Amino acid sequence: MIDKDSLILDLTRRDPRYRPEAYQFLFEALDVTIQLRGGVRRHVSGPEIMEGVRRLALEQFGYLARSVFQHWGVTRTDDFGEIVFNLIKADLLQKTADDRKEDFFGLFDFAEAFDDAFGQALSALEL
Repeated sequence: MIDKDSLILDLTRRDPRYRPEAYQFLFEALDVTIQLRGGVRRHVSGPEIMEGVRRLALEQFGYLARSVFQHWGVTRTDDFGEIVFNLIKADLLQKTADDRKEDFFGLFDFAEAFDDAFGQALSALEL
């Protein structure tokens, strides 16, 4: 049986740009992504994964989402593409022939997606 945590720690030793928490969060975000699609397990695209990341980050961390990600070494959607492809190399995720790191590049700005979105949610509650 594969020990996912050990493989993730090994990944972070080989590629220290990202903390282990970023990898664990990505797996949680994949679960959210699948739930958003009605629980159907099938291939998910880079933009779909990033929507799951965005929603889960706002739910778990609120206004601190961007700061948490920065602490983990993640400052843009491109970083999540790197994490996904590190997980693919470690055989913890699978890809199709069409999947590329570039699928994650520049999908949204973290300040807008996290700071502004959280501020808008708070404003809506005050109404």
